[in-house]
Amino acid sequence: MKLTISKSKNSTSLYVAKSFYENGTRTSKIVEKLGTVEDIKKKLNGEDPIEWAKRYIEELNRKEKEEKRDVLVKYSPSKVIPKDEQHFYNGGYLFLQRIYHELQLDKICDMISRKHKFTFDLNSILSRLLYARIIYPSSKLATFQLATNFIEQPNCELHHIYRALEVIAKETDYIQSSLYSNSLKISKRNTGVLFYDCTNYFFEIEQENGLKQYGVCKQHQPSPIVQMGLFIDGDGVPLAFSISKGNTNEQLTLKPLEEKILSDFNLSKFIVCTDAGLASTSNRKFNDKNDRAFITTQSIKKLKAHLKEWALAPEGWIFSHGGETHDITGLDEEKDKEKVFYKERWIKEDGLEQKLVVTFSLKYRNYQRKIRSSQVERALQTITTNPSRLKKNNQNDYKRFIQKVNYTPDGQVAEKVSYGIDEDLIVAEEAYDGFYAVCTNLEDDAAEIIKINRRRWEIEECFRIMKSEFKARPVYLSRDDRIEAHFTTCFISLIIYRLLEKRLGEKFTYHEILKGLKSMNFLRIRGEGYIPTYTRTDLTDALHESFGFHTDNQIVTTQQMKKIFKLTKK
Repeated sequence: MKLTISKSKNSTSLYVAKSFYENGTRTSKIVEKLGTVEDIKKKLNGEDPIEWAKRYIEELNRKEKEEKRDVLVKYSPSKVIPKDEQHFYNGGYLFLQRIYHELQLDKICDMISRKHKFTFDLNSILSRLLYARIIYPSSKLATFQLATNFIEQPNCELHHIYRALEVIAKETDYIQSSLYSNSLKISKRNTGVLFYDCTNYFFEIEQENGLKQYGVCKQHQPSPIVQMGLFIDGDGVPLAFSISKGNTNEQLTLKPLEEKILSDFNLSKFIVCTDAGLASTSNRKFNDKNDRAFITTQSIKKLKAHLKEWALAPEGWIFSHGGETHDITGLDEEKDKEKVFYKERWIKEDGLEQKLVVTFSLKYRNYQRKIRSSQVERALQTITTNPSRLKKNNQNDYKRFIQKVNYTPDGQVAEKVSYGIDEDLIVAEEAYDGFYAVCTNLEDDAAEIIKINRRRWEIEECFRIMKSEFKARPVYLSRDDRIEAHFTTCFISLIIYRLLEKRLGEKFTYHEILKGLKSMNFLRIRGEGYIPTYTRTDLTDALHESFGFHTDNQIVTTQQMKKIFKLTKK
């Protein structure tokens, strides 16, 4: 800051002026009007106003350097704000930017740029695609527009984004392996257990083409889909993914991606945990060699008769290793509500020896019965109020409980239709309530195997975050390379988010975290800095404590913000 003297016909006025750069141009603004020389002289009892003003400004500069100067901003109700001048910015992305650079994604972009020799800024494009996917999930066009909400502006044009997608698709394997290697430098990876699952994403089109093929859509959409297979580590952090055609049998997606992990990630010893839909004999045998193992969900209904009878028998259940056996028909509804009982045995199926572990829980049984009771109520309501909705249903649809009977007034089979609840089906399903089974080639204690399998919910949550929070569906892109790049950015975004979540501990839900990042907005004061407009909460305190910088001062000066930018790009 410096002293500015303005002379007019009748007086000489003193001002505190501040110079700063804006959009690459040096400009200045009046910070404070000190008054006229005559008025100041009267207040100072004859002291030289110029010398006093210089000392005053010297003190302001000292305080500013020590970040203790109070910032005074004047607003006039009679002045109109400048046209096309942005005032409102998001700063929640700064925490994501710190992890982005810790993962050395900027260096990955540099390597790719040198290899392909293009001129656009891939680092600027990829970083904005990732930050926007987490904070402002939307289409690529909307992302380009919304990226200007971040304090640091993007350095690209819209057509650069689409060109970048083509390059990202070509380098997907390199990006995945590099991310894994770089992540080891900032966080321990629990690769002893890997969870795998496969889901699909639909497109707002009707024509099949390339990756987009008609298949069994898990969202029940009558549209072409693509499939995404995903491995996560034992802590829920994504490890690797692959994209396949929508009509591919999902059981065939596991081995190719696992082979990529074995070759590119230098991993060889791990347990693969999957659900029943991916539990083919071929996949089990593939992980029954070398130092690999498997734990996979087993449908009790599909067991052979003698194994099913053993699994559902009420006697022989164990609560803790080495403890006495229990008859589950004699369990206490209150005392035993939270307990999980199990039984185990070795079986040989299709030439593969594996341990069958079955669990029973009163809590799980009551949960299943509550769900079924709700479904039966919906079925009864549909029969009464809207029977026209009774069409073909899937195995989990509430309409499966509705029984259709054709009859005549004499009770003979005819074209008249009567609907009712299939009580026999309800009884048949209740026989399996509370039971859950897995198969494994591990010789570990059953309780440990159960504990590992229980964490399968984390991979389901990963897909839920991508579909619901990151809005990875529906997909509007048409070219296969851009589709693969889209899911690559979703995958990287999920890694960054999971590492952020891990750094915060288990104190906050993903809804709270994502909402909190989106709400961390600032009002820019030209030439001075940024005023936080968000509410300070336990989450914002935890973010600042975990990342080592603060954006929750009454005003974050321009100089302070520059230091934060630098810190987040280390």
